[in-house]
Amino acid sequence: MDNIIISPSKYIQGPNSIESLGKYIKPMGSNALVLADSFVTGLLGKKVDQSFSNAGLNMHMALFNGECSRPEIERLVALAKEKNIDVIVGVGGGKTLDTAKAVAFYNECPVSIMPTLASTDAPTSALSVIYTPEGEFSEYLVYPKNPDMVVLDTQIIANAPTRLLVAGMGDAMSTYFEARANTRSGKQTMAGGAQTLAAQALAKLCYETLLADGYKAKLASDNNLSSKALENIIEANTLLSGIGFESSGLAGAHAIHNGMTKLEECHHMYHGEKVAFGTLAQLVLENAPLEEINTVLDFCRSVGLPTNLFDLGVKTIDIDKLREVAAASSVPDETIHNMPFEVTTDAVLSAILTAHELGCQK
Repeated sequence: MDNIIISPSKYIQGPNSIESLGKYIKPMGSNALVLADSFVTGLLGKKVDQSFSNAGLNMHMALFNGECSRPEIERLVALAKEKNIDVIVGVGGGKTLDTAKAVAFYNECPVSIMPTLASTDAPTSALSVIYTPEGEFSEYLVYPKNPDMVVLDTQIIANAPTRLLVAGMGDAMSTYFEARANTRSGKQTMAGGAQTLAAQALAKLCYETLLADGYKAKLASDNNLSSKALENIIEANTLLSGIGFESSGLAGAHAIHNGMTKLEECHHMYHGEKVAFGTLAQLVLENAPLEEINTVLDFCRSVGLPTNLFDLGVKTIDIDKLREVAAASSVPDETIHNMPFEVTTDAVLSAILTAHELGCQK
């Protein structure tokens, strides 16, 4: 199996980088379709327009209707062809960005991604999550390459709710531990091959950056201010974790997150918040040293990530419901089987309950 690493062609991050967006887009095309939802259009539309005007580029704003669905993608592809668009720009949250990737793919043109949050590592990835128009999961759309460019304005992200930044830390926290599991098992990553040393190093750096700067970044975000710590965490949440998960592999933490969709009480929690608990459960599953588990617990508590099922909204511990979670986490095609040992439903159930008990202790 070949060693493979994949990543965006260009990554740009800094305060007020939205002002230079047009300049960065210019080498990619001269007639851009900028996709954003109504909230982001109202918040940032004028700045985007000014940036493109300053760069001497044509720009058409297109309103994203809120769901990354096949009909929405087809509508926007038709619009792009009608306007002779040669570059797509997505500005906003995950569904907007996933739709922009899809429109660019079907329009056979480059795409630039500008997240307004640092809540997941999805912006750098070579895939989109497609839903039905009613909002139910439909499919993954996997692309032959990652976005051509990712641009993050750190002041925009500092202005966003802190909880979303912290959720991104929860998602990023899993990166190193899932990468480590794949290193030990030698399983194929989402990049289509074995890990590179570079991907392993980025995954480890992601974890080290979270421990060093996560709490300080949270405090800066609480005050809607950028800082060096916040900039480091934005990079960890987005770039380090993004390359890390695609090119180093997923394992137990994300599989347990997927299993937890069986619990209605958890549906209000963000992806990264559930992944943080999944990371704790994975560490228990692999019998990691208690010292390491306590380090992760201490970090989660410092920034406000959930450490037990009660934090996730579960009212009472129902073993039968948790067994359903464990069963869904360990179906044959789940990433939990990238762990370097055989995984059973009973083992996952035990890990979830033990992680919960450890997370309840102060």
